Amino acid sequence: MSFQHIMGQEVAKKMLQSALRNHTVNHAYVFSGPPGSGQMNMAQTFAKALFCEQQMDDACGECLSCRKVEHGNHPDLHIVEPDGATIKIDQIRGLQRIFSYKSESSNPKVYIIRQADTMTVQAANSLLKFLEEPQIPVVGILISENGQALLPTIQSRTQQVPFHALQPDVMMQALIGEGYTAGLVRSVVHIASGLESCREILQQNWFAEIRNVVLQLVKESMSRGSSSIILAQQKIFKTGLSEHLDILFHLFHLWFKDMLHFRYGRHESIVFIDHLESVSKLAITRSTEQWVSYMDLAANCRKKLRFHVNGQLCVEQLLIGLSDTSGSITG
Repeated sequence: MSFQHIMGQEVAKKMLQSALRNHTVNHAYVFSGPPGSGQMNMAQTFAKALFCEQQMDDACGECLSCRKVEHGNHPDLHIVEPDGATIKIDQIRGLQRIFSYKSESSNPKVYIIRQADTMTVQAANSLLKFLEEPQIPVVGILISENGQALLPTIQSRTQQVPFHALQPDVMMQALIGEGYTAGLVRSVVHIASGLESCREILQQNWFAEIRNVVLQLVKESMSRGSSSIILAQQKIFKTGLSEHLDILFHLFHLWFKDMLHFRYGRHESIVFIDHLESVSKLAITRSTEQWVSYMDLAANCRKKLRFHVNGQLCVEQLLIGLSDTSGSITG
């Protein structure tokens, strides 16, 4: 993979390629951004570019050094990951021992620390000393969802490289190109923050199932009301779908938002576009204010899950709220 193959993150690519061209590569970087935004791919590509025997500001992907990085056996690249829940001081000390020896080539050694914000205080302080007094040419890449969670002294000694969640339309184009079903893709890119996260969800059978259940429950709750609770028990709580209630509520929220998109003529923004006929019929059965209240209700139920409120009660509250044509919200 070269920089050209990484989607989005133009600011990060520009920063890193400029440093490579101008021979101003920093001794340490923090790649900070939401999960799934491509930090690890960028880190490995940057490492390949540093080692590449053919190109100055990118990775050719064909030379021996590039292939070694791709196969995970380059002697001058080391990756540190949490041991359990944290990165421990012994892991950083081990890294320092490895980096006390010179590189086999003229290139610097490179280390990548994933989830760097999980370092224990002792590990972070040990790394700080390493950052201040590297014994040999070295480039460090610290990957974190929140770079501000790192010690201020580490932040001050590293260059910050910002990452942002990819735009849904960019991810949608890539995933449909990979052969995933368009309807499912259109939903998942509004749920997950990166291509890898989207792929992980799309590869699970339960996602298509839970999306269909949402469509069934909407129709049931807005017609007969009480039967939707029975349907939910059968389709969700007697199956493994009850493990994915957060995504269930997220999909409900997207469906209600589609009602607003339709009412305001924003058809290009409709997520459930493969069910446009149902959207068009339901959108006019409630007022704009009621659809907004349903969005709030779905968001509230999702929030309650995070505070460990019983999932079945949350689902029932949502379905009862949908059968109430007044659109009032309880709880």
